[in-house]
Amino acid sequence: MIKTTTGRLLAAFALATSTASIAATLSAPAAVPIVATVPDAVDTPYPGGTMQLDIDASDTVRGVYRVTQTIPVAPGTTRLTLLLPEWLPGNHAPRGPMAELVDLSFTAGGQKLEWKRDRVELHAFHVTVPAGAKDVVARFIHTSPLQSSEGRITMTQEMLNLQWEKMSLYPAGHYVRQIKVKPSVTLPQGWTAAVALDGQSAEGNRLSWAETNYEVLVDSPIFAGKHFRKWDLGQNVTLNVVADKPEQLAAKPEHIELHRNLVTEARLAFGANHFDRYEFLLALTDRMGGIGLEHHRSSENQLEPDAFLEWDKNEYDRNLLPHEYAHSWSGKFRRPARLWTPDYRQPMQGDLLWTYEGQDQFWGLVLAARSGLQGKDMVLGMLAGWAGNFSEQPGRRWRSVEDTGFDPVFGNRKAKPYASLARNEDYYTEGALVWLEADQIIRAGTGGKKSIDDFAKLFFGMRDGDWGQLTFEVDEIVTKLGQVYPYDWATFIDTRLNQPGQPAPVGGIEKGGYKLVWKEEPNPFDKARMAEAKNLPLAWSLGVSIDKDARVTSTQWDSPAFNAGVVTGSRVLAVNGIAYTADELKKAITAAKDGRGVELLFQRGDKFQTVKIDYRGGLRYPWLERAAPGTAPTGLDLLLMPKRPGAGTKGKK
Repeated sequence: MIKTTTGRLLAAFALATSTASIAATLSAPAAVPIVATVPDAVDTPYPGGTMQLDIDASDTVRGVYRVTQTIPVAPGTTRLTLLLPEWLPGNHAPRGPMAELVDLSFTAGGQKLEWKRDRVELHAFHVTVPAGAKDVVARFIHTSPLQSSEGRITMTQEMLNLQWEKMSLYPAGHYVRQIKVKPSVTLPQGWTAAVALDGQSAEGNRLSWAETNYEVLVDSPIFAGKHFRKWDLGQNVTLNVVADKPEQLAAKPEHIELHRNLVTEARLAFGANHFDRYEFLLALTDRMGGIGLEHHRSSENQLEPDAFLEWDKNEYDRNLLPHEYAHSWSGKFRRPARLWTPDYRQPMQGDLLWTYEGQDQFWGLVLAARSGLQGKDMVLGMLAGWAGNFSEQPGRRWRSVEDTGFDPVFGNRKAKPYASLARNEDYYTEGALVWLEADQIIRAGTGGKKSIDDFAKLFFGMRDGDWGQLTFEVDEIVTKLGQVYPYDWATFIDTRLNQPGQPAPVGGIEKGGYKLVWKEEPNPFDKARMAEAKNLPLAWSLGVSIDKDARVTSTQWDSPAFNAGVVTGSRVLAVNGIAYTADELKKAITAAKDGRGVELLFQRGDKFQTVKIDYRGGLRYPWLERAAPGTAPTGLDLLLMPKRPGAGTKGKK
């Protein structure tokens, strides 16, 4: 025992001596302190004066925007720090496209100026200003992607989507609402533009607008195109549409009337409008990149080129405009306190995205149904898909809905190897299901006398016409829900949204008189979406989704396919020895109910593998069905019914 203890002491001493010796001989640098060189924003006017921003967007052949920006400087300025917006509103993450800003130069009085990029904050440029300079002129090019692999395409031969924050700079140190700017844009000859900026004037194909502030400018993108048409929807709301071809603008009067219904139903639900005018910007295209992005007095939207021509076929996709329109209230006027920032440098915090986006997702669905832009069966199909997804999602056991609000930052909206375990931005759809449950709790608790509409009027319905921002914390949500119906809303929110490991969020569906069931045929929403994408979602059966090229695009964690070793990127070559088609695989899954399983031949890289999947459950797709027979409207039916006088239950069912 003594020898053993002595040996241990000697060994420890030898190790310490060895470690000390190594430490004495290895280089050991000290960290260089990071010095903040970009000033924080303060709520004072930018002292230099009004910026002039001139963008030449006429080069549709090369797809570039040529920018000349004049930034006045206060007397005595020796260094000007300019920022490219980084934390972009509606993106909930730092996505400022720095890589597309090229050929940058600064001059003053014709003299070329020195500049350096900040070593830490790469969206900041420090410009040396010579004595006596009255302004600094920045010139650069924003190179719009020409193909989708480079990013979202914003300019084609027929249309463009100009987003000011991607092709302008602003001086650091001030709230962006305190920075004045006067914008102008040169468009291709003969094009028409739509934008929620005031005081438009034209000189040939160069458009200018009245002086505004940089916050309003960034919140007011342009859609412009060769083929353009607009419709008045009432309440100072306009539907502006650009298209790849002129014939695609042939909307029927009844199509436009449904959009007018949307405007009416939103006002009835929220009790006030938070804009002086509103511009729907809609592109019917498969050439420019897809988008759905909210703004206070406008929204950027893209639908398929045949959205009006093949009206019934595209019903599944008509939730977009109601969603973005509802954002004028949910997210733009009423905004979570930490998602409002004074400039585009301060990070946004997404802990309340379940109410910014989740509540908006809920209202977008409700307004789509109430307006008739989507029929009740289509909306029930959407709800079924969300509920079906969460009923079998393994990621729910470790990650809360609230935590998915940080996903836009680190997930970067890219595909994940096992999204069902990782979770994505589920604050959208699970948030909507939680708001659905809140509505049904109110209806049941008040005997149908009150609903979520009463909360909406309390929360959104003040200060009619105010298009500033009114921020909130979760306590206000709890308080105003309690004013509508006394209930332990704090525990409800904490349990449903902040705690992982919760049951599937089907409480609102069940309280609303429906239930989640599984059928062998897809519901109307999934059927239409599958037909458009030509894919085969089998997440609820085999546990995979397969695209039109027979490639596996996702594998459900711990599903039969996962347990058999099927991974994303693999290509299906054969089903039970027969060349793969979607119909052949569906037929094999149905036949496997007798216990034979499904045998698939995959190609993964240069390897070929035959996999036997032991699955016997048949095809499974989620549906919502009434929980009890009858024709009287349930709570969920009542939620989706129009509120317009005289509308009754009219609409596509």
